[in-house]
Amino acid sequence: MAAAGRKAQGAAAGRRRRPRAAGAGSGGKPRPAPARPRDEEVSSDSEAESPVEGQQQQQQRRRRREEEEEEEEEEVEETPQEKKLRLAKLYLEQLRQHEEEQAEEEEEENAAFFRDPVGERLKEDVLEQKGRLQRLVAKEVQPPDPLSIRVLRGHQQPITCLVISPDDKFIFSASKDGSVIKWDVESGKRLYVMPGGKKGTGQHMGHTAQVLCMAISSDGKYLVTGDRNKLILVWEAATCKRLHTFTGHRDAVSGLSFQKGTHQLYSASHDRSVKVWNVAENAYVETLFGHQDVITGLDSLSRECCVTSGGRDGTVRVWKIPEESQLIFYGHQGSIDCIQLINEEHMVSGADDGSVALWGLTKKKPLALVRQSHGTQGENDLQQPYWVSAVAALRNSDLVATGSHSGSVKLWKCGEGFRKLEPLCDIPLVGFINSLKFSATGDFLVAGVGQEHRLGRWWRAKEAKNSICIIPLKRGAAAPSSGAADRAWPRELQELAH
Repeated sequence: MAAAGRKAQGAAAGRRRRPRAAGAGSGGKPRPAPARPRDEEVSSDSEAESPVEGQQQQQQRRRRREEEEEEEEEEVEETPQEKKLRLAKLYLEQLRQHEEEQAEEEEEENAAFFRDPVGERLKEDVLEQKGRLQRLVAKEVQPPDPLSIRVLRGHQQPITCLVISPDDKFIFSASKDGSVIKWDVESGKRLYVMPGGKKGTGQHMGHTAQVLCMAISSDGKYLVTGDRNKLILVWEAATCKRLHTFTGHRDAVSGLSFQKGTHQLYSASHDRSVKVWNVAENAYVETLFGHQDVITGLDSLSRECCVTSGGRDGTVRVWKIPEESQLIFYGHQGSIDCIQLINEEHMVSGADDGSVALWGLTKKKPLALVRQSHGTQGENDLQQPYWVSAVAALRNSDLVATGSHSGSVKLWKCGEGFRKLEPLCDIPLVGFINSLKFSATGDFLVAGVGQEHRLGRWWRAKEAKNSICIIPLKRGAAAPSSGAADRAWPRELQELAH
């Protein structure tokens, strides 16, 4: 800093000593300009480049560019292998650019989620709540090998209902003999058996009548079962310990379902009513009336509402619990015996006229209806359709299953907008298919098979076995989606490939 100060002082001193330009002095003679001091510093800004030197440098740069261009033009023509390599590199670069552009577009569309798994899950949850989430999996499902179906036996009488635990590790099933069994999916072994008994046999811990329905809470904590003796039993799912008994229905309990994410329970009965319970507090909440015949099935999801099938009154009803109102749907010609929600806005039902229907909550008529879905039985004028005794839907997807006593379980694909029901394949199973459930992942389908229909004894299939059948569902390679596989290669590269 001292040196810089001295330099500044020297420059200032030089400015003070600078003489005037040549002018008249004493005697009229011009005064010669003094020589610049040797140690005086000159700023680099004062060293302006001469116009001649600048023009020369520009000409040199122009000549160099021209020479480089001439050298590139004079290069030897590339070989076919070099051309193929160059085009391949060009195509890979185009792919990279496209993927980067696509990633940028996705980031803009999902800016709030930053493309993280949590954000994607939240987005799916929003679509699920609105009933707009539909995973297209049906086209990937391959017909299962009949030899791969596992058969679990333990009930003495026909299976009437079953559920799968939320983690897909356990199956709970019930029967006309009053027993409830917990199965291990992987090993197929019976883990717990809650035997049925006869009425009046004392302090029996299980059911003393036919079990018609069951449900499990979405956290896997509670299992509930309903029977023909008007009772609802509450069990601890992990230990199969009986916790509580709900009474209040005046006829057989025919449908049970937990509201997803809660311990609120809905029950349906042949007394034509729907009741609401709080299982965690062992409390009754309210009763809903509306059906004109026995209720045969019930289901619910996340919203505070449930759907029911009304048997011979020919209606499907959606119960809005907070508003204390209901929506009524018409479409089947026979008794509607089974129903299940596909998502929050759509459902599937089956009837004893052989029809399967898809419904949307905004339409009072079916969006799609397949009559005689399992064919007919009998001869000539005595022909009648096989009753649809069970339906199941893989949640938030386009895959549906139906069961009858026609000798097979049928898989269906829901068309766009749920306006069409297309058959996929038949899975041979002998007997009455009284219950169907998909695993949460869609990796397998479980069927409850019996020699009789779950609601009566109109026929008896002696060749059938009262059993639980685990049907694996294999999926083929997914169809290519919009991406690299759908884009055309450059024309030159296609020609070289051939």
